[in-house]
Amino acid sequence: MTALEHPRDELLRFMDRIYRLRMTTTSGGNLSIREDNGDVWITPARLDKGSLRRDDVVLVKADGTIAGRHRPSSELPFHQAIYAARPDIRAIVHAHPVALVAFSIVRQVPDVRVLNQSARICGQVGFAPYALPGSAALGGHIAATFAKGHHCVVLENHGVVTGGDCLQSAFDRFETLEFAAKTIIKASHLGAVRYLDQQSLTISTRATLADSAMIPAPRCISSREKELRREIVDFVRRSYQQRLMISTQGALSARLSEDAFLITPHRVDRNRLELDDIVLVTNGESEAGQTPSSSAASHRAIYQRQPQVAAVINAYPVNATAFSVTDSNLDTRTIPESYIFLRDVQRSPFGSRIGDGLQLADRMRLDQPIMLLDNDGVMVVGTSVLDAFDRLEVLESTAEAMINSRTLGPLVPMSESVIDELKAAFFK
Repeated sequence: MTALEHPRDELLRFMDRIYRLRMTTTSGGNLSIREDNGDVWITPARLDKGSLRRDDVVLVKADGTIAGRHRPSSELPFHQAIYAARPDIRAIVHAHPVALVAFSIVRQVPDVRVLNQSARICGQVGFAPYALPGSAALGGHIAATFAKGHHCVVLENHGVVTGGDCLQSAFDRFETLEFAAKTIIKASHLGAVRYLDQQSLTISTRATLADSAMIPAPRCISSREKELRREIVDFVRRSYQQRLMISTQGALSARLSEDAFLITPHRVDRNRLELDDIVLVTNGESEAGQTPSSSAASHRAIYQRQPQVAAVINAYPVNATAFSVTDSNLDTRTIPESYIFLRDVQRSPFGSRIGDGLQLADRMRLDQPIMLLDNDGVMVVGTSVLDAFDRLEVLESTAEAMINSRTLGPLVPMSESVIDELKAAFFK
């Protein structure tokens, strides 16, 4: 998004994203943006969310008059009620993602302390009692909950509403809350879900590398660096599309030289990444004016200790992350591909990704390329960006198969003789 993007285009872009990610249905969900003058742009009522056009978006002026080809969403009253109760909120997302609907129909809210990022981005989640959709009563319930300071509100037997100072921030909360809800549901199949205490929640996730002007700008950029930038952007977007990362979570880096690497930036939407967003880190210092991922120091430590590693990924695929928030063992001895690509999965305590990364550097080797980070997703290394991404996909598929198997019966791993055979054939 740029400051010059029209509200119509912004609403279309985010609604298309929500629909393509199956976080709403053809007829469900509505988004709005409030301008400084009080005008509200909102998605229309009862139109296919998979094929909206610019002229389908409705303008509801501050004086109540409506401009557009269609009626505004039937949920307009609660959008207006939220804006009246919270002048700081400038955009709203409402939809019915399955995981959050599951919470809504059992009258619970997700405990976002399952991950540091979800607690930081979503804050305390509110709950609004049921009222008829589109009614003033529903608007009153939701607005009253937002008035208590919540930015995310689960609606009883309905769905969820999130708000922010722009549509990007409202969407970030919506997607992050949905991810937390899915993680909790998946993890509940494995055992007791582990939540972070207050001390853990105060650990900073800010990048730890220095911002320095030592790297000149403009500078000569080699063809190799240009190629790596393209690979990082392509595979981060692919990770997002495969639901291995979400807009607010995930990092990918690639080695450029002995003590230089490229890495994704801090708090930039993973689905909107561009070539010039990628940050060059040389000798532990980043380019002036750019902030690398909070994982940058740990990635650098791995590159320094493991010269064969050429790419590092931090990611939050929901099934593997479910293992990271429980004490359940992610046993890769399920099918040959899983064991060949993943070896035996390691585990590291919460907080090891942040800081100097030395806790991880000696353990993240090509012969042990996977680490579950307690309540912080996973870390993967590889000989290239493609190799690391391939391992990440195999990891998530393995984790999903293991969770699904819980409803069928006890998992039967491959025997030691099979493992020895695989080691002899593939681990040269």
